[in-house]
Amino acid sequence: MEEIPVNKTNTNGYTFMFAIIMVVVVASVLAFTATTLQPIQNENVRQEKMQNILATVGIETERSEAEEKYNKYITETIALNEDGSINEKADAFTVDLAKELKKPGVDQVYPLYIANIEGSKYYIIPLRGKGLWDAIWGYVSLKDDVNTIKGAVFDHKGETPGLGAEITQTWFRERFADEKIFDGSGNLIGVSVVKGNVGPSNKDDNKVDAISGATITGNGVSDMISERLIHYLPYLKQQKDIKVAIQ
Repeated sequence: MEEIPVNKTNTNGYTFMFAIIMVVVVASVLAFTATTLQPIQNENVRQEKMQNILATVGIETERSEAEEKYNKYITETIALNEDGSINEKADAFTVDLAKELKKPGVDQVYPLYIANIEGSKYYIIPLRGKGLWDAIWGYVSLKDDVNTIKGAVFDHKGETPGLGAEITQTWFRERFADEKIFDGSGNLIGVSVVKGNVGPSNKDDNKVDAISGATITGNGVSDMISERLIHYLPYLKQQKDIKVAIQ
């Protein structure tokens, strides 16, 4: 009786080996692609960071021009210790706030960017906190009196579209312009996002109007502003002797 040849491609061993080879090939391709694209992704993140820093002082720029304008307007990049002294060992621009926030305050590094635009000096402070679903972050710039906000930029990882995600919108950011971070008694309290605080006329109440339906995200913005700014108070006191704003 003639022996029927076995089709090895139909065996379990062949199927298993084929699956292993495909996994290895696909993994290798993905790893190569990720490695190749990583420098491009890192550069995009770096340029976007420059864009956000500049946006707080009213300099809007395309990503391709971000570094040129950053070098033009950002005159100092400083890493601070909690006591307001300069940390000579740290690179302020590369400080990862997500990691710093896990450390005790005394061990953290506090980045600060100083801009000079047409003779006016601004202090730009990075922010990071927690919204409804995940991290929120941004930058706030202070005018030369270290009390009045020039501008702010906010972003998020997972806030709800149409609600908490609205913190990225220009109309929300503009509410912070000219708000004060100190109250009339010289206490550093930041700026609170409050429901019903309608109207831009009062810039001395340390409050801006909230986004409807985004209370928790708004509270997160309020908290991260006050929490981050308090760590810069020793440095700010060194810059200005303001009788009302800083006592």
